[in-house]
Amino acid sequence: MAKETLIEETEYSYSHIQSGTMIRMPGMKRFISSRRGDGLYLLKLDVIDERIKAAARMLAAYDSKGVVVTASRIYAITPAKKFAELTGTRLVEGRVMPGTFTNPNRKDFTEPELILVSDTRNERQAVREASKTNVPIIALCDTDNWIKYVDLVIPCNNKSRRSLALVYWLLAREYLKEKGLIKGNDEFKPSISDFEAKVEIRMK
Repeated sequence: MAKETLIEETEYSYSHIQSGTMIRMPGMKRFISSRRGDGLYLLKLDVIDERIKAAARMLAAYDSKGVVVTASRIYAITPAKKFAELTGTRLVEGRVMPGTFTNPNRKDFTEPELILVSDTRNERQAVREASKTNVPIIALCDTDNWIKYVDLVIPCNNKSRRSLALVYWLLAREYLKEKGLIKGNDEFKPSISDFEAKVEIRMK
């Protein structure tokens, strides 16, 4: 990663943002750098960095009220919620019900101008409905995700709480910079841990 990156490479590695799965979907092939001896695919860190930058620019091109973020996995909900809170975008938490983006008769009907999806597998309904209404789609995609209808793929580990926290933290920071709401990284006060889902430890 010779170019200047959004964050130190060690921080990327610590979050396991580049750690994929043992499954490789055809569309994700170009984002993979190698395969470990245990069969786990690894994603390209330089591409992850560039795609987060590109996603922030794309998100900032829209009015915040027109952007909808979807998050269904437990580790994605906390960082997505924090992102929405800081950027003024809207969050659809949990399962996206049929008709959310296409049926005006639903009480929860919404017409997004752009959607940011945390997982195309769990949130396939959001992707399908957005594609039917020609709404641009940005999606966090692991090696086992399908990317049909996605306009901008952010390749990353979208299952790990640390990885998801880092991705949404960077997206929020870069979004606010692109919008001109902050001038530099030092003005962005939230920490990565603020975006990280808390794990409850139950004593027996």
